[in-house]
Amino acid sequence: MCKEASQLLIRIGDRATSDVVVRLRTPEGRDNWFYCHSEILIEKSKYFADRLSEDWPTCQILDSRNCVEVYCQELEFNFHVSLLRLLYVPEPHTWYGVRNTLGILQVAANLGCHQMAHSCLDYLEAVPWEEAEEEEILRTIPALGSQYEVILARLQPVDPTAISGIFISAFRFATSSPSTHLCALKTSAQEQLEYMLTEDDDAPLLSFNDEVIKSEVRNCVKGLLNRFDGLIFSLSSMPLDNNHEVSKLEELLSLLSDIAWVCQILGKMEMMKDLVFYWVSASDNIVKTLECLNSDADVLDSRLKAVEVTCKVLEAISSGNVILPASNRLHVVKVWVPFARRMRPLAEPVACDYEDASPVDPDCEDGLPVKIDSEIWQVMESAFVSIILTLPSEVQAEILSEWLKSAGVRYPDLTEAFEVWCYRSKIAKRRLAFSRSSNTSPDSVSP
Repeated sequence: MCKEASQLLIRIGDRATSDVVVRLRTPEGRDNWFYCHSEILIEKSKYFADRLSEDWPTCQILDSRNCVEVYCQELEFNFHVSLLRLLYVPEPHTWYGVRNTLGILQVAANLGCHQMAHSCLDYLEAVPWEEAEEEEILRTIPALGSQYEVILARLQPVDPTAISGIFISAFRFATSSPSTHLCALKTSAQEQLEYMLTEDDDAPLLSFNDEVIKSEVRNCVKGLLNRFDGLIFSLSSMPLDNNHEVSKLEELLSLLSDIAWVCQILGKMEMMKDLVFYWVSASDNIVKTLECLNSDADVLDSRLKAVEVTCKVLEAISSGNVILPASNRLHVVKVWVPFARRMRPLAEPVACDYEDASPVDPDCEDGLPVKIDSEIWQVMESAFVSIILTLPSEVQAEILSEWLKSAGVRYPDLTEAFEVWCYRSKIAKRRLAFSRSSNTSPDSVSP
């Protein structure tokens, strides 16, 4: 009878044919006996081959060759049992999951079961891992030796060139206008791009100083703004009862959402300048177009999304990240303060018949809820105040005078700007006089 056939006839635990006992023992006192066969153990395990060899120091001791003790931790016990049983099973093995296979791999490595360890590696390399399993593999594999680290290939750091390539491809797609069935994929791409640039427990995945990436981002943003600009022109010249208005409004909301997302990316990369310049120059057309459209849910969503973009633009201006002349700063205040004032009540909670008092548009027949982060209004209000206070005093006075005439309007609250203006105006003459006198040299003073 051939060797393979004879091995198939013997089974672990068969006391009639067993010639060796493997005792698995733990520090907690567990002591289990397994009736095995030296033929199997010697062929498939270097550890057992050494222990059952005549060269082993205790081989002459009575019964030492008939019993091999293996000590293990309690958590490893079941993996040892599984390995002993698998020694009797012909290939291929069924591993029953990543964690179980990883445990068997550790035992196989310790007991010198090289064929078994190789089979474990093949399985682990080929199957998907959950995040918790990845962490366990990272803790376990390096301790087993470099020969086992081949399965860590999927977790290795990626070459910067490959990272740049996938970032550029994803950014092109995230700023494109794909068909409807690809919208979910586009949203996912935008989320992952933002994650790649986020500094959390780990550094951002790529360098913000990569000129190739910056150039590609500029081109993609330019294309996005060109499409938006063309749509604004189309909407401004389109009759309100045009049959194509619905699709145009959907496109408008989509483009504004993309621009709002792009602001997040450009802010992280410190590249807001081009977008800010465009938004300021196009503000008049954007506001006029948005206000001329029929009031419905899509239009209101688009108006509020424009508020979100404007908030990012104002934040970049007020923080000094983008430098604009005073005339441009005045222009952006005059255009967007009234628009924000009209939009703010539409995003406030009002009484309604729904279980949750969601914000609604009073002019919207459907009464659909409108959602916008309340922090946006606070940031925008603060930005308005900061920008106003950078303007000449006379200009500030005009803006604040108009604001005080509308005392019943709650937004934006320019109280801080008003208080600073009053303080500056009251002490202006004294401050300037003191400054001039302190800068006058003694030699220039008349006797």
